[in-house]
Amino acid sequence: MSDNADTEPCEWCGDAVADPLSRTVRVTVDRSQIDSQRLCPECFANWIDRFEAEMKPEEPDPTPDPTPASDDTDIIVD
Repeated sequence: MSDNADTEPCEWCGDAVADPLSRTVRVTVDRSQIDSQRLCPECFANWIDRFEAEMKPEEPDPTPDPTPASDDTDIIVD
């Protein structure tokens, strides 16, 4: 069994990774593949963490607005 046939480098860190351990990340838009990356387990875990952080919705500002909006407010102009 040849090591070269069973290992290729991780596209992020460059370390050799065996096929059973590698993970492939594919990005597609409207069924068209935009990107594909072959990653070692550690780089794949880092990719997942980064993806989750970037896709997480922003938290609302914890300080409340001092003037709450109201639909029943009348505006009087003289």
